[in-house]
Amino acid sequence: MKLAPRDANAFFSKPDPKRAGILIYGSDAMRVALKRQDLVAALIGAEGEAEMRLTRIAGGDLRRDPAALLDATKAVGFFPGPRAVLVDDANEGSAPALQAALEDWQAGDAMIVATAGQLPARSKLRKLFEGAANAFAAAIYDDPPTRGEIKAELARAGLSRTAPDAMADLESLARALDPGDFRQTLEKIALYKIGDDTPLTGAEVADLAPATIEAATDDLLHAVAEGQTARIGPLMQKLSGQGETSVGLIIAASRHFRALHAAAADPKGPAAGLARQRPPVFGPRRDRMIRQAQDWGLRRLERALPLLVDTDLALRSAGQTAPQMALVERLFIRLAWLRSART
Repeated sequence: MKLAPRDANAFFSKPDPKRAGILIYGSDAMRVALKRQDLVAALIGAEGEAEMRLTRIAGGDLRRDPAALLDATKAVGFFPGPRAVLVDDANEGSAPALQAALEDWQAGDAMIVATAGQLPARSKLRKLFEGAANAFAAAIYDDPPTRGEIKAELARAGLSRTAPDAMADLESLARALDPGDFRQTLEKIALYKIGDDTPLTGAEVADLAPATIEAATDDLLHAVAEGQTARIGPLMQKLSGQGETSVGLIIAASRHFRALHAAAADPKGPAAGLARQRPPVFGPRRDRMIRQAQDWGLRRLERALPLLVDTDLALRSAGQTAPQMALVERLFIRLAWLRSART
């Protein structure tokens, strides 16, 4: 039987040990692995593997030893409780062994959990599990997790209270990160919130999200965008001492000002424009950039972007003889002045 995504997620969180097996497949190996991990943990519990109620078989080995799967499903464990046989990286050559095990499966046998990559509709594996009366096939798509799935991940990580702005930031983060990185971020947030009963805030999500830009570089870009000319020189010296390059600073500044331009140009307002950015902008940094976009306005930002492009080309020019950091500092001061210029 083929499971719809909603039914598949329900089965992963609360599997029925009376089912013979399930095939989990998809193009993203990490997403498939995480769903398989959730299913196995829900089926045999935290101590299941230590109690030898989990058997692992490589899909490629079943062609050489097809009886291994049937033996594993029938084996009687020393410890009581549900058992599982995990067949990783199943392929078309695994189909005969899987078919024999499913046909011979009886109540009390171990559940067969098979994983595979992307499978076409004509795949023998798909046809086997979709056509079986007592087994399931679940496709895992590359779509970002829904709000419901994020809430389930939060609950699994031990987070029960989340402010609305934090949930919006988590949805943006889920779209930007790989599933494994997103789950690790939630676990880090959960550890941070241990003993803290207050709702998770957007500021906390911003502080704990994977860094996308060095803090000192971020400080410099904010100084430029907010017209703080006195801070530009010292911050440039600090970054130069840390090994930051002139080209790296121009790339970061171009990204920052393009984000401001997109925010200022969005018909739904700066907040909506920043929400479309990849990687996403969070918490206080987002609020600060919204104010910057409003202060600059679209026309001044349209004048700023060509200056960044011209300086980038000058830095990459083979005939450039002027000190590169000096060119960047001069540009940043010019941009800081432009913020206050009349349009």
